[in-house]
Amino acid sequence: MRQRLPVTSAILTNRFERRSFVLGALQGGVGLLLATRLGYLAVAQNEKYQAASESNRVNLTLIPPRRGWVLDRFGKALAANRADFRVDLIPDRVDDPDRTMATLAGLLSLAPDKVRDIRDKLDKARGFQPVEVASSLDWDKFAAVSVRLPELPGVIPQRGYSRYYPAGASVGHLVGYVGAASAEDYEKERNPLLITPGFKIGKDGLEKHFEARLRGVPGARRVEATASGRIVRDLGTREDVPGKPIALTINAGLQDYAARRIGLESGSVVVMDCETGDILAMASMPSFDPNSFSDGIGRVEWKMLSEDDHVPLRNKVLRGLYPPGSTVKPMVALSFLEAGLDPNASVGCGGGLRVGNRVFHCWNRRGHGTVDMAKGIYQSCDVYFYHFAQQIGMDKIAAMARRLGLGQEFPMPYPGQSYGTVPDPAWKLRKYKKEWALYDTVNATIGQGYMLVNPLQQAVMASRIASGREVMPRLLLDRNAPPVKSMGFSQEHLDYIHAAMSEVVNGRGTAGRARLPVDNVLLAGKTGTAQVVGLNIANGKSGAWKYRDHGHFICFAPFDKPKYACAVVIEHGGGSAAAYPIARDVMTYIFAPDKAMAVLEEFEKQWGGNVQQRMSSRYNAFAAKYGETAPKTVPDDESLTERVEDGRKTAEEPATAQTDAAAPRPEPEQPPPVVVLQPAAPNTAPSVSAGGQ
Repeated sequence: MRQRLPVTSAILTNRFERRSFVLGALQGGVGLLLATRLGYLAVAQNEKYQAASESNRVNLTLIPPRRGWVLDRFGKALAANRADFRVDLIPDRVDDPDRTMATLAGLLSLAPDKVRDIRDKLDKARGFQPVEVASSLDWDKFAAVSVRLPELPGVIPQRGYSRYYPAGASVGHLVGYVGAASAEDYEKERNPLLITPGFKIGKDGLEKHFEARLRGVPGARRVEATASGRIVRDLGTREDVPGKPIALTINAGLQDYAARRIGLESGSVVVMDCETGDILAMASMPSFDPNSFSDGIGRVEWKMLSEDDHVPLRNKVLRGLYPPGSTVKPMVALSFLEAGLDPNASVGCGGGLRVGNRVFHCWNRRGHGTVDMAKGIYQSCDVYFYHFAQQIGMDKIAAMARRLGLGQEFPMPYPGQSYGTVPDPAWKLRKYKKEWALYDTVNATIGQGYMLVNPLQQAVMASRIASGREVMPRLLLDRNAPPVKSMGFSQEHLDYIHAAMSEVVNGRGTAGRARLPVDNVLLAGKTGTAQVVGLNIANGKSGAWKYRDHGHFICFAPFDKPKYACAVVIEHGGGSAAAYPIARDVMTYIFAPDKAMAVLEEFEKQWGGNVQQRMSSRYNAFAAKYGETAPKTVPDDESLTERVEDGRKTAEEPATAQTDAAAPRPEPEQPPPVVVLQPAAPNTAPSVSAGGQ
């Protein structure tokens, strides 16, 4: 065995020095690494961390831009902005939703159904999506929330602007509404503005179509804040750039009047300038309040709207399709004249006409006696049109219908229109693989059978008949637009049709109660009643609402120098007697607003107030009945627009070919005989005969 050498002081010293060197080298290496890293951070990464430090010290927040206003032709606001105190919640910043909501409910006096609506939205919202708690707050409530912010993380009180629609439901379908951006909207744009509390984008109607123009450019605010978020001082603000306004052809007063005058009915009113095509009013009622939709619709209001059989979510002007009834008779008569038919040619009406092996009845089963073209229009004699339509043929009638605007889709700033059907032999063969028959022509000439139109098309038809010009409906105001070209109709033919339509109202026609209470202004028009169900189910005048006939009326004024045209459709109104009093009052508003308002105010006393008051009363009734039990079926912001569109589904074309005679509905009771009124300009239109009642 080897003998172990003794450990001397020299050996110990040597070992210690070696270990000290190794440890020193390691420490030096670590120090060098730290120094290098510190140098890199201090020098190379100086700008990055200086910016991060500045970001911690300085908060930069976007200021939502004020949306551009939507104005009527006189500069009156249809959609505006108003100063607003509001409170929003950012879901992913809220620590205790239950405690936060309980505190806010007490501070803001939120009703139980409103609290449930907010909880529903919190459950559905993405973490970054702001959820509106309350808007249009007074200063006291806003201040009460602001001073409690340290104990309410995720709560964002703001001073800014909110969208406001002064006329409420009267412009719901016309203007549309705004709402918070959805996750899909953010994915498309990746714009941080879309997730800024209080910012809203157009969701429907003009608000959506002109979003790029109305949105504007956001502002920004820089403030110095402590680590806890307390603001130390304001460092600067960049003002937002408001969106650009859009001016419409609409007359705001007329629009509101038309919407209110529809009253308790379900229907639409369109008023156009015959010379330019400017739409002066386009009302569809009942409607929704865009202020409610913009603030976030609740479960009670959604239940009220979605269960209403009058379909308040449907824009009936563009999406409603109806058989036009006898309102097409002036158009059919014009096609007869253009085809060469002598307007004095007559037929005897004994209450019906046999066509093939079917008898097509007139609305007046007792008959009209000898009927020429003028009497066929002002007495709305079906037999006259049955007889001569067979001679002229459907191709010429259909061509005139399209020429006057039926079956057309117009360039309007809305997502879609229903353009209906103008039937002819080629259409029937293409759709049903069946040949056209005489009874198809007979049905079409009284606006029944396959024919379907929307109210805007009827207003265009009335405008083109009135002016003889190829007017196109337009909503954007353009005071320098070129004159509208003539359609090439014979002025003699137009004067004849005008005189007959004047006789409908001012003579012995079917709408004597539509006469205007305005001196020296005569209204020319045409009534129409559209069958909904057969006489074997209901008489069309009474009984269940959904079985009553639709009422139509088209008109223009002044009769001798047409300037304004109007079309009114009342769903299930029981016939044209529900439509022409509304048209009379709407047209009266143009010439004598005070007289028209006096009539409306009397009606609204009977109806239970104006539109806003009636909607409020109905909401309160629903809240009292369903407030505690209303189902959780409110669509979120992502699907609300889709649900609104679902509610706008239009009537469908007939799925099967029709082979029966469409029984014409009775026209209104005739007024007592009066003196026949002649056109203002002599020798421009034939006189209308008085015989044969």
